Amino acid sequence: MRRVRVLIPVLFGVFVFLGLSVLLARGLSGSGSERSKVLELVRAQARGDVPGVLARLPACRREPACAQTTRERVPKLRRPGRVQILTYTPSTRLALTRRTATGRVAWRAGDGMPVVQCVRVRRDGPLTGGAVALLSVSAPIDNEGGCAP
Repeated sequence: MRRVRVLIPVLFGVFVFLGLSVLLARGLSGSGSERSKVLELVRAQARGDVPGVLARLPACRREPACAQTTRERVPKLRRPGRVQILTYTPSTRLALTRRTATGRVAWRAGDGMPVVQCVRVRRDGPLTGGAVALLSVSAPIDNEGGCAP
């Protein structure tokens, strides 16, 4: 009987610890997933692939003004060479629930000059599914420029 009294709280503690560890790991992996989606987006921009960019921005594609601005902007961002992300500041470090914020990406293709843009991102935390959705991307900003929250 005494073993049961000790074993139940220990098993409960292990269960809670493992559950919290899984949630924290899923929450922290969101930044990597976000960066990966942004890399796909800037690669499409560097190719001048308007449909590819809009496919990665479904919320923008549904808004006529955003879609039109994107169609006009993407051909101007066409760059030859391999795309590299120079720096990426994620929209949020850790989201436990749904959160919409802005990330900042500096990228270049080949030996070209860097392009800096702001990316609006909706991230779901581990409590709300863990999905990452890119909502919109800004025109290039100054290399030292920041993104409005």
